[in-house]
Amino acid sequence: MTSHFFLLGTSITRERLSWIEENLKFFFVKLYPETLRHHAKPKDNVFTFLITGDALYSLHEPETQQVWEIILLLPSVKIICDRQELDLRGISVERLKMKYPEQVIDYNSLSINGQTSFWRDVVKIARQHEQPIPSTIGYLHLESPYMHRSSLSAVQCLAAALEVQADIEFYAYLDGVHSGHMSQSPTEFDNIGKGLEDLVELASKRNLRCQMLACSRCAAARGYSTWDDGQGLVISTCTIKPFKIRNINEMIARFDRNHLILGENVASIQLVKKGKPTILAGSDKGNAPPITILITRSPYGTEHAFGALSFAIACAHNGIQTNVIFIEDGVYALTGTHQLSKDTQYFNLQEVINAIAGSENLQLYVFQPSLQQRGIAKNREMTAVLDIGVAELGQLFFNSLKSVQANHQRILFF
Repeated sequence: MTSHFFLLGTSITRERLSWIEENLKFFFVKLYPETLRHHAKPKDNVFTFLITGDALYSLHEPETQQVWEIILLLPSVKIICDRQELDLRGISVERLKMKYPEQVIDYNSLSINGQTSFWRDVVKIARQHEQPIPSTIGYLHLESPYMHRSSLSAVQCLAAALEVQADIEFYAYLDGVHSGHMSQSPTEFDNIGKGLEDLVELASKRNLRCQMLACSRCAAARGYSTWDDGQGLVISTCTIKPFKIRNINEMIARFDRNHLILGENVASIQLVKKGKPTILAGSDKGNAPPITILITRSPYGTEHAFGALSFAIACAHNGIQTNVIFIEDGVYALTGTHQLSKDTQYFNLQEVINAIAGSENLQLYVFQPSLQQRGIAKNREMTAVLDIGVAELGQLFFNSLKSVQANHQRILFF
């Protein structure tokens, strides 16, 4: 049986954990019902949850802990906790561990420096999805440093990748572009800019490749673009040297490849290849892992929803099969009729959705249970966004298209 993993680092609501639970039930009941009829569990873990940061609170809080207990009753599910982050927060997972001692892991592997490392465990799990060595591990980063610990997680994750002789790639999007600002000098935190530069040096010593790309649109909005060299390359004098500010299409070109891409909240779903490849000779588009983007935040409080749609259309434009699912607070993008005054430069997200509807390689969906939980309905004019329930969400996660020959699907939370 194939294996799948979720890497979760931000606060997990009961709603999110509940739809994850329903998807796992769909997987076992509809796709692999034989696992529920036998006492013997599969030898390998089918689902591994790698939990760090504020997501760890969900293992302790009564409301979400109840859902975790249901998840752990399913066949071959394992949770691996970030021990250092548990200690930092003073969180205990003993109650869950006492009930499921073989499934709840609150210790981590040793890294090269002799210290325990959650990210070494993450990379170990990720490498199970990789093609044979040499391999590459990428990291999509969305948040600014210091306001968010996820920047440190990104550095630690890529450092662990270098330890296992993997090439590394860092993709800075939205506020993630701030991680490459030069002359960072924090007094209370690890220096993220220096950490990224150290990764480049370490990769060079090990004869491994290291690439760092930042989205030019996001960089320009934040004041990083200074001039164009005449060949379409955006140059900035305020970023560290390894940082390359490029059009988003150059970043998405890396997503055409079959390597693992991690992030603060991501999942990787292994796909079972059926039949013979249907892609044309000389084309590798069928090898690009399909992408499912979950828009989980309200449309205007942050740039996440707009950024997710921009990212999705770039993926689809580059030939990657892309699904966008409005879920949790993301469904607010579809309710009512959004209106703007004529003199504003702000975007109307419903107009953006209508503009990209019908794009090749792109499908838009809304998770009906999220609408129902909020007592709202989808705008009837948003016909391009298809309604789905738990079963359809499970099918989108676990059933691969015949034209796709990649070994996994990427799921990105925005």
